[in-house]
Amino acid sequence: MSQDETPISYFDRRLKIDAVKLLPGQYYVTASNKALVTILGSCVAACIYDEEKQIGGMNHFMLPDLTASSDITNSLATKYGVHAMNVLISQLIRLGARKEKLVAKAFGGGKVVQGMVQQDIGNVNAEFVVQYLSNANIPLKSFDLKSNYARKIYFFPSNGNVYMKRIRDFHNETLQNRESFHCKLLSEQAQSGEVPLTEAPYAYKSTGC
Repeated sequence: MSQDETPISYFDRRLKIDAVKLLPGQYYVTASNKALVTILGSCVAACIYDEEKQIGGMNHFMLPDLTASSDITNSLATKYGVHAMNVLISQLIRLGARKEKLVAKAFGGGKVVQGMVQQDIGNVNAEFVVQYLSNANIPLKSFDLKSNYARKIYFFPSNGNVYMKRIRDFHNETLQNRESFHCKLLSEQAQSGEVPLTEAPYAYKSTGC
């Protein structure tokens, strides 16, 4: 996956609505009536929204796959998740959402991707997002995390609804390769100290058009 990829916008004929598909490392916030769509293996998606303002967004992120050998490595890994969540929330507020009114739903963290042998990265991702939301005082209204299946998520920021499909017979080689590559890239960056400090790798927002 190259860094010039952007979230894919399309018209969902089945739902009869404009939609945006997110890949690992991407997020999208909007005040318009759109569906935000993603498929999750070991990654996690946080769907955060202000229901009264009808503003919401979703990210799709993963922590680096590092051995839990020291507090330093754990700190480096966590910074990626904190960054992914902070950027999403700051962009929601910039679009007009109110921090004190934000609520969340969270999905993913399945143990489905082969080759991540150092730790169960899905479990780590899932536990991180729950802890982050608790620390940020953002209520977690619903979630479906961990387990051994992939998920397809449709999030509707205008009302906070989420449709989720469990994918138990998971043979999506494209998704597995994409998540494995993304995790490997993050791990290399973390071990070299290249932790992101400003924008997320792929950051986009819609003002409602």
